[in-house]
Amino acid sequence: MAARKYYAGIDLGSTMTKAAIADEEGNIIVKVAGPTGAEHRRLANLVMLQAFKEAGLTLNDIGYVVATGYGRVNVPFADCQITELTCHARGVSHLFPAAGTAIDIGGQDAKGLTISSGRLVDFVMNDRCAAGTGRFLEMMATTLGIRLEEMGEISLAAREKVEISNTCTVFAQSEIVALLSQGRPLPDILAGVHDAIASRVVRMVSSLKVRPDVVLTGGVALNRAVVAAITEKLGCPVLVPEEPLFTGANGAALLAPEMARRAASKGEPVRERHLAELRLYEES
Repeated sequence: MAARKYYAGIDLGSTMTKAAIADEEGNIIVKVAGPTGAEHRRLANLVMLQAFKEAGLTLNDIGYVVATGYGRVNVPFADCQITELTCHARGVSHLFPAAGTAIDIGGQDAKGLTISSGRLVDFVMNDRCAAGTGRFLEMMATTLGIRLEEMGEISLAAREKVEISNTCTVFAQSEIVALLSQGRPLPDILAGVHDAIASRVVRMVSSLKVRPDVVLTGGVALNRAVVAAITEKLGCPVLVPEEPLFTGANGAALLAPEMARRAASKGEPVRERHLAELRLYEES
């Protein structure tokens, strides 16, 4: 009996690196994440090896590795690189087959995707301004002296949403300091912060034809107040995966068998990835 093969995806994002392993039937069996630091190559190795350990697999069990994310070129053991847009589209469609629009809010960028039959059709992206990204929320949390993960719950207690007129992160921070000095309640200020990020994201995706089902992914999707604000502004339900951080890595792992078959049909040898750098970490 031939040995089962598994496929891996790794998403090296601006703030977090995520790895996923899928079996031959397209089931995601393991997901692992770690913070992205300055040493991209080392972190990619360590996260992937942790995924192997949790799955009870070795390098020889992996048939193909796809790297995605803004740091995908820094994954030395990957067989190929695919843009995060394509991987997110596949990852979203795997969980929500009827998905027509995906919104991904990451640490440093935000993306809107139009999806049809599991494939990317069109997209729009904000990667030049912190407003509308996880970084915006992180900086607002620092200004307010609260933990990032507390923001959503506190915001839901708001009685009167405060308007944050500045979308520039630096000016928004100054505006929040002024609101605090005026004695405005923290929940009301946070409701305004979440409304501001939702407005920015919805304006971005409005250049696409938003089609249901709408799916929100990325770490910011864990913030209930952001989900509620985007839902209100779009005027339609917004679906959130149980683990929205892993959509890109899942998509990369699910695309790996297809990429392996494509390489084989062209007579291209699968790169020998059981190498030096990764094996060194495995044996240490």
